[in-house]
Amino acid sequence: MVEDNRNMALQFVRESPSDFAITAFDGKSVSVGASEYRESIAVSHNTQASTWHAMHPVRADMISRGTSLDAEIILIGTGAKHVFLKHEVLRPLIEARIGFELMASSAACRTYNVLLAEGRKVGLLLLIE
Repeated sequence: MVEDNRNMALQFVRESPSDFAITAFDGKSVSVGASEYRESIAVSHNTQASTWHAMHPVRADMISRGTSLDAEIILIGTGAKHVFLKHEVLRPLIEARIGFELMASSAACRTYNVLLAEGRKVGLLLLIE
């Protein structure tokens, strides 16, 4: 028996935004849900945003914060510009076998929201200068 799908209707349901989504970013502050932060933050798909004590130059002890975010991939927002970090700085994530991506903070916010909306286990270390 062959079904006739011509008369089927699709219903689109808008998903409610996550409490962990980035709702605003202007380079000097970031909003996660309804909370605004004027300092660097760490946040993930299931972890509320909290202060991330980081500044340039970024060190391995700062990056190690990403290992506590219960994420498969960590996006690292390096500030206004994309900054490459040395291998030894990224070692905590490498040793924990957590994927990572470096990008400017504005791009990191956008990418984080896309991956979050896809249901991915994503974390964000966001440097606010």
